[in-house]
Amino acid sequence: MKTLVCQQPGEWAWQSRNIPKPQQDEVLIKIKTVGICGTDIHAWGGKQPFFSYPRVLGHEICGDIVGVGNAVQSWRVGQQVAVIPYVACLNCSACQSGRDNCCENIAVIGVHRDGGFSEYLCVPQQNILLAEGIAPEAVALIEPFAISAHAVRRAAVQAGDEVLVVGAGPIGLGAAAIAKAQGARVAVADVSSERRAHVAAQLELPTLDPLAADFDTRLRCLFGGNLAHKIVDATGSPQSMNRAVDLIRHGGSIVFVGLFKGDLQFSDPEFHKKETTLMGSRNATAEDFVRVGELMRSGALRAEMLLTHRLRFSELGSTFERDVINNPRLIKGVIEFAQNIDGASGN
Repeated sequence: MKTLVCQQPGEWAWQSRNIPKPQQDEVLIKIKTVGICGTDIHAWGGKQPFFSYPRVLGHEICGDIVGVGNAVQSWRVGQQVAVIPYVACLNCSACQSGRDNCCENIAVIGVHRDGGFSEYLCVPQQNILLAEGIAPEAVALIEPFAISAHAVRRAAVQAGDEVLVVGAGPIGLGAAAIAKAQGARVAVADVSSERRAHVAAQLELPTLDPLAADFDTRLRCLFGGNLAHKIVDATGSPQSMNRAVDLIRHGGSIVFVGLFKGDLQFSDPEFHKKETTLMGSRNATAEDFVRVGELMRSGALRAEMLLTHRLRFSELGSTFERDVINNPRLIKGVIEFAQNIDGASGN
């Protein structure tokens, strides 16, 4: 099989490898599409912490089952699946309490072990989700949508809540779309006019420029004179995250799904007088993946909400820097393998 390996920061190498054989509790999938994540970009650039090279990247994966291990009974050859890339230990306190998304010993496919930039991949049977009836490019986006769904669930978003999503990257877009699907009143803030236009066109939601002088006034106008009831910050920007307490109403909640290397700083009196609830959100659980699958089948979530570019796996080693790293128009890219290219539109 053909495999693209990140040998070291900034260096790709094509390798011919044997197609792996599934262990007793594994399935072998033939990969159809893989989403490109910020993690892949950071790994290629040498900016991903706790990362070792060489590594096969790719953790947003759609494929067909082509083989099963001897102990696999619930899956069959021919089924289209999404990969849940978080391989948990199932023994630590987090796993034992049902929080395997923040397992103390988590290993992420495509980060800590080889991933989907390859024609075939073996995956533990508990790490797949049935995704039949969904277009392969959308299946590759289930994982980032699931991260968004987890953040929205952490915020306990209900119908009628007034929610501000900060950051219109893939995770912010997903959080906004899922909060909207749950009946919340949603506004999206981003410094990029192009991304605000994408939100307006694909999600049909109001947008705000957080750097505008009248930002606070416009935010209150959208929410009946109030600040946001709940904030999901997907920026990973210290300036944005430190500002969140100022943008939440009294009794409100903040969820940080984006992160940065450093310390948060905000006014403790402001935080306390509002009795603010502050939470982090990491990865996603199987429950979140199932929820995203349901929303995709219902039409509430569409690939176009995130997807802006399609790339060919066979050309990825030579086009990655141009089409991904140095592409300011990219919001979300999906890699299409040979069997899935016919009839696909390009960007």
